[in-house]
Amino acid sequence: MTFDVDLFVIGAGSGGVRAARIAADHGARVLVAENSRIGGTCVIRGCVPKKLMVYASRFADDFEDAAGYGWRVGERQFDWPSLVAAKEKEITRLSGAYRANVEKAGASIVEERARVEGPQAVRLASGRLVTARYILIATGAWPDSALSIPGIEHAISSNEIFDLKAFPQRLLVVGGGYIGVEFASLFARLGAAVTLVARADNILRGFDDDMRAGLRDAMAEAGVRFRFGCRPARIEKRAGALHVTLSNGETIVADQILNALGRRPHTQDLGLEAVGVALDAAGAVKVDAFSRSSVETIYAIGDATNRINLTPVAIREGHAFADTAFGGRPTAVDHKDVPSAVFATPEIGAVGLTEAKAREAFEVVDIYRRSFTPMKATLSGRKERTIMKIVVDGETDRVLGVHILSHEAGEMVQLLAIAIKMGAKKADFDATMALHPTAAEEIVTMRERTARYERAEA
Repeated sequence: MTFDVDLFVIGAGSGGVRAARIAADHGARVLVAENSRIGGTCVIRGCVPKKLMVYASRFADDFEDAAGYGWRVGERQFDWPSLVAAKEKEITRLSGAYRANVEKAGASIVEERARVEGPQAVRLASGRLVTARYILIATGAWPDSALSIPGIEHAISSNEIFDLKAFPQRLLVVGGGYIGVEFASLFARLGAAVTLVARADNILRGFDDDMRAGLRDAMAEAGVRFRFGCRPARIEKRAGALHVTLSNGETIVADQILNALGRRPHTQDLGLEAVGVALDAAGAVKVDAFSRSSVETIYAIGDATNRINLTPVAIREGHAFADTAFGGRPTAVDHKDVPSAVFATPEIGAVGLTEAKAREAFEVVDIYRRSFTPMKATLSGRKERTIMKIVVDGETDRVLGVHILSHEAGEMVQLLAIAIKMGAKKADFDATMALHPTAAEEIVTMRERTARYERAEA
């Protein structure tokens, strides 16, 4: 059978773009459809603009800390519209670069919504039907609208918060996951009065408990108010403000409400189920180790599969798909020991198993933990703690996980992930010479075991 293209990619985010480029490099005829801006969640409404705003927020601490080092900083004023404009300029540049790279590789982009009409057919919004040897779903995820309460239409999601016309002096964040935590942290430093509401009893479920507690305390020190064990029950707009009644009966007045209850695979109305593509309860495409769906000619990558929802994972999956389908090199992505970070202030960097997960899976677990005041805070006078933890298999000495709460924790953990991936042992860490004076040297100087857990025999 003759097809219009060899590959039709739905979604021009990081994963879809990488798949398109590599497939084109392998000689495939590729068409990419995107009904929003080229670049997807990460570039347009996710990690890139968020990290730029995180950088902006940290100047508040830098200005205050400067006095301890002999600097006298004059009057300062933060201008939200200037930050929004600078952010927009950068993501516009990046979006253009994504487009240029796709076209340079020999693939084409059409800016229309696409819907699957068959195992090897896609219908564009204009009505055009395109046949393809393979179809790749790379549509990412979308903010979860699970919070169904009176007045929810007054809340915004992480998609809209980057482009607010006016800075919210009072911000209510709903959700204690990494999206909610990051925005609560950065807006508090930019000058907003921030309250974070979460149904759980702490932030960041799934991260190591010591990191969760440490970051919660640091955010509270920075002025974030927490309301745990409750959820918004009603939102009312009165006199230009939003009055939020919580399930515990408390009322909070805010200028903006950020609904940060996570994201869901963006697979609705794509026609997938009608052609036999199996989805799970959350709407994620069920795939095998090679990202193939239940339909032989349809693949899916990235957040649309709800495996590990991180941009580098989507990129790796997209590359592996292209090598598998068009490069003659069947490639399965290894999803073990993927590093992650929470870009609050301070950051959390993590790779491998948490203490809790390690104790569930291994007979003997050794913990090495250090908490200390970072060197910079000794002169600035800032109340701040750095926490580092190494989780070790007590029987083999293999390092199972490393968790850091610190400035630049993400940078440290990216490099530590190499050692974890290679199967490094605690003895290898101990044999590594320290680089002094750095915070990272603590990783190789933690010799004293702080805890050992042995699983009781049944």
